[in-house]
Amino acid sequence: MKFIISGGGTGGHIYPAIAIAQELKAQIPDCEILFVGAEGKMEMEKVPKAGFKIVGLPIRGLQRKLTVENLAFPFKLLQSLWKAWKIVKDFKPDAVIGVGGYASGAVMQVAVWQGIKTLIQEQNSYAGLTNKLVAKSVNKICVAYPNMERYFPKEKIVFCGNPVRKDITDLESIRSEAFKFFDLSENKKTVLVLGGSLGARTINNCLKNGVNELLTQGYQVIWQTGKIYFEEMKAFANTLNSKDLYIKDFIYKMNYAYACADVVISRAGALSVSELCLAGKPTILVPSPNVAEDHQTKNAMALVNENAAVLVRDGEASNTLITKTIELLKDEKRQKELAENIMKLAKPNASREIVNEIVKIVE
Repeated sequence: MKFIISGGGTGGHIYPAIAIAQELKAQIPDCEILFVGAEGKMEMEKVPKAGFKIVGLPIRGLQRKLTVENLAFPFKLLQSLWKAWKIVKDFKPDAVIGVGGYASGAVMQVAVWQGIKTLIQEQNSYAGLTNKLVAKSVNKICVAYPNMERYFPKEKIVFCGNPVRKDITDLESIRSEAFKFFDLSENKKTVLVLGGSLGARTINNCLKNGVNELLTQGYQVIWQTGKIYFEEMKAFANTLNSKDLYIKDFIYKMNYAYACADVVISRAGALSVSELCLAGKPTILVPSPNVAEDHQTKNAMALVNENAAVLVRDGEASNTLITKTIELLKDEKRQKELAENIMKLAKPNASREIVNEIVKIVE
């Protein structure tokens, strides 16, 4: 069997796509998989690193202001549709899977025109533009949040969750090992701070101003700054000279980080939220305001409405984030309540369920 997986632009699209491909290989070992992305975007680097072949389209998104790139958009779109047509025609896939992003729209559209079975996966609680545009034409729509019939035809929707890493489900068994890895104490409460791989200015500035208060009150902090802010925050952390603070631009051993955490501070990207549900940790979400349609706030509210997370808005974080973190660290009952509720929203078998749906539409 042959499959095309298309989309990208951000890690939020790419990592679910790779997880789906890996599950396809696990269930159908001799299947062939081809990725189609956008030239110059991060999928062109990340997908080959994961062991899959990828080809790029010259597609670009529309800018919010008048630019030369916008004038070139119709030509890039036609060029991309033509190239996508040839790719699909030559590869002859049994199904085409779209995960959102610029390239996905072109590939999904030509797959529909060629009568090939199609499935899209939507990571967010607010549907992306590409997925909304192709939704009426595709065979199946796998979603990560309930109530998505606001955006998609109800009869096509299957609630599967987001495919995320599998190593964060049994955290208690690696707890001691994790504290040794970070050189922290098992006997102190620990805050895990995440702002994504690039980092979050608001969260980093809040920590810069308030981490000393956390440390003074006897708490430990594991702080992922993101690569943009690392040098500045590291220089600041050196002035504190605290053995209770672990600071890094990016944490690769995320299972260890979750195992140590009593409370997590995080942005509200779709994959982050899905991971946090699986980890089952009391969480304070600080949604980024710099994303399309404010979708991170919508992701966060999906948890807040189930009493499964605490919301701190970006504009209020400098005044309230550290205070609310300390309040939560001191409130064992609230921690337990949030942890129980967030775990109810976890979908640990999302990859398998999505691949089951792909197999169904092909059969």
